[in-house]
Amino acid sequence: MSELSHLDDAGRARMVDVSDKAVTARLARAEGCLICAAATVDRVVAGTMPKGAVISTAELAGIMAAKQTANLIPLCHPLALSQVAVAITVDHALPGFRIAAEVKTTSQTGVEMEALTAVSVAALTLYDMLKAVDKGMRIEGIAVTAKQGGKSNWV
Repeated sequence: MSELSHLDDAGRARMVDVSDKAVTARLARAEGCLICAAATVDRVVAGTMPKGAVISTAELAGIMAAKQTANLIPLCHPLALSQVAVAITVDHALPGFRIAAEVKTTSQTGVEMEALTAVSVAALTLYDMLKAVDKGMRIEGIAVTAKQGGKSNWV
């Protein structure tokens, strides 16, 4: 079990000890999408959805969620985030919405979970705000797309 950092030698869950890690600038990006009917996208663009400002509300929900990641995911470290940005763009080709998040901190551990949480909650907020007019929506493709800081760096 030693290759799983969240398990001790007896297989019990534990928070990873990062006290010996260097404090470095950390960044993570994640993305995902919400696929819906073209008519739903058109209504969001036209601003005629019953629940109001769909995109800005979902972007704000994603930012708020990133700041709560340690309260949602049991073994995540609480981190002081220096930046969280969530951007939702219309993609008529899906049809639907592309969701991107970027999270930064200076810490001993990374912010991948915060970026994934931001995208996930933004997608769920879109779903909640659109479900009255579109029953066939899907959330797909949520993944980390870049990580910087610490031992592994990739874009």
